[in-house]
Amino acid sequence: MPVNVISTPRRAMTLVVVCLAVTLIPITATGTSMAVPEIGREFGTGLSAAQWAVNAFFLTFATFMAPTGSLADRFGRRRLYSGGLAVFSISMLVAAIAPDIAVVIAARALAGAGGAAAITAGSALLAQSFPGPERTKVFGAYGTALGLGLAFGPMLAGVVVTSIGWRVFFVAAAVLLVPILAVIRWLPNSTVDTSAPLDVAGASTFTLALFAVSFGLVEGPELGWAHPAVLGAFAGFVLLIITFGRIEAGKQRPLIDVSLLRQPRFLAICLMPMLFGFSFVALLVLLPQYFMAVGGLDAAEAGVLLTFLTAPTLVLPPVTSALVRKVSQRVILVSSLVVSAAGCAWLAAVSGVHAGTLAGPLLTLGTGFGLTLAIIDGIAISVVEPNRAGMASGLFNTVRLGGELLAMAVLGAALAGLTRSGLAQYGDHAVAATSRLLQGDLAGATPPGATPAAFADTASISYTAALQDIMWALAAVNVLGALAIARLLTQSTNSSGGEAAGRTIVNPR
Repeated sequence: MPVNVISTPRRAMTLVVVCLAVTLIPITATGTSMAVPEIGREFGTGLSAAQWAVNAFFLTFATFMAPTGSLADRFGRRRLYSGGLAVFSISMLVAAIAPDIAVVIAARALAGAGGAAAITAGSALLAQSFPGPERTKVFGAYGTALGLGLAFGPMLAGVVVTSIGWRVFFVAAAVLLVPILAVIRWLPNSTVDTSAPLDVAGASTFTLALFAVSFGLVEGPELGWAHPAVLGAFAGFVLLIITFGRIEAGKQRPLIDVSLLRQPRFLAICLMPMLFGFSFVALLVLLPQYFMAVGGLDAAEAGVLLTFLTAPTLVLPPVTSALVRKVSQRVILVSSLVVSAAGCAWLAAVSGVHAGTLAGPLLTLGTGFGLTLAIIDGIAISVVEPNRAGMASGLFNTVRLGGELLAMAVLGAALAGLTRSGLAQYGDHAVAATSRLLQGDLAGATPPGATPAAFADTASISYTAALQDIMWALAAVNVLGALAIARLLTQSTNSSGGEAAGRTIVNPR
């Protein structure tokens, strides 16, 4: 449906409905990390199974972004949006009544697929409904809604998990989306050319490739990096990625239009969320267990402490929306990485789980990430023509969420390996102790025959040292990332005719 025939009330309703969903879905995505200790204790799981309760969502969330983007363009954004929300809600209800960890993981994976459809189709609905300069303000609101979910998700989850239980948290996530489903029929809808066949082969190989590398990274710390299953997963990833590349090379309308990545501007925009996957999103998942194990906090207290990290994501999007009218996007994006690098280094230099020592570095990390929320999605979608907004959104979010998934897996594996090396004195019990410790359960991690107090000291020192080493590495990665982004955006600006060109995509003059 062309933009000029969409009435103002329907456009306003579209903005409200999409922003509500983009608030609620991140709450369940990151908030589940607060429930990991409770889920682990209830089902008696190891570290890898507990991680899959979180990672399964991000796996399908990432891999279904591109396919659902194409489906939204072909069969209607509203149809995909409503279907995605319905799948998400039903899946969360299944997870809430799951009898074992396998059902939880499967339901969370299905919820991720539904969430991908809703987020991709929702952002395409916004791009379709709001033209030109209005789009800047709309995606500023979109970024604020996303920041709201990120800011309060861990805290709300922690309170619910501590006071009522993780199952109630999953039920609430599903029920809160029901009012949105009731009004979707009044949203605008559109389809484009459906003559090209669906890229089932491309979608399948890409999904399997991302699963293979995630499996290797998550299972490696427990099974051992030389285990046949782990080595086979990494080998399978390489073969599947090569196969995927060959499949896509022969497609007239590929699942992932890699030609966009040849544009320096779009490549830079895609690299940004990959970098923040390591220095923000993965920390949302990994830090709560650290706070619980080393600081002795419960889920609610850990969630409150984590708001120092997430609060800037709520405050900064409207600030950036105003700032982008006066400052180039290049300056904002590069500055955000420099700030993030400073936050990583600061967190690496402190020890102890206390609000007084952690507030500064966590706020700095959140500021780096929050500076990008209001502009990043709008830039990504605006680089293509409106009738392919779903494809652009799908590609961008695939890169973003794939990076976040890999960040969680890589940092989780590194944290487990470094912590276990610090517990080497406990011999064969070091693996099991690390598993419980990284699920936030210090008491349950004590090996047989070990003195609880002595083990607690050793475990806290090892866990903290591992986290600090990782944060120093992330500081370096963000500095290198800032240099790379600056160069890519400078190339784009030079080829586009000056500084103003660096702003016109989301802020036309």
